[in-house]
Amino acid sequence: MASFKAQKFLRKIGLGKEDLYFWKQMGKAMLYTYTIFGLAWLWNETSPLGWWTLKPRPKEEREMAHLYERRRFPYPGDQEAVEEFIKSGGTLGTTIGPKGFIDSDKDSDNMQKQLQSKKFEQEAQKLWFRMRNEVISELQEKGFDVE
Repeated sequence: MASFKAQKFLRKIGLGKEDLYFWKQMGKAMLYTYTIFGLAWLWNETSPLGWWTLKPRPKEEREMAHLYERRRFPYPGDQEAVEEFIKSGGTLGTTIGPKGFIDSDKDSDNMQKQLQSKKFEQEAQKLWFRMRNEVISELQEKGFDVE
C-alpha cells in the first residue's frame, strides 16, 4: 500500500515509468549542450585567434598582438620548473603583458589613450608640414630664395 502511494506521488511530480523517455532525452540534450560549451571554453583557452571581444581594438593594438603571450606559471611545489621559470625571465611581464616589460599599471584604457595621443601627434606633424610647405611655396612664388 505504501509503495502504491509512493508511485502515485512520483507519477504526479513527473518521475513515473511513462516519463522515462522524457528524462532520457533531457539528459542527452544537457550532455550535448555542456559538451558544446566545454569545447567552446577549451577553444577560448587554446585558440590562436583569441576570443572575440565586444569592444573593438584599434589597428595599432591588433598589429602589436604578436608581442603578447600567455605565460604558463609553474606549480610552486616543482622546484626545477620554478628555477627554470625564473631563469627564463620569471614574472617579467604579466600573464597577457608584452614580453620583457613590467606593465602592472597599464590597462586597456591607458593603452587607448597612448594610441590616441600618438595619432594626434602624427596628425599635428602632418598639418605642420603642410602649412610649412604652403608658406615656402608662397615665398618662392614671390621670388624669395627659401631653403
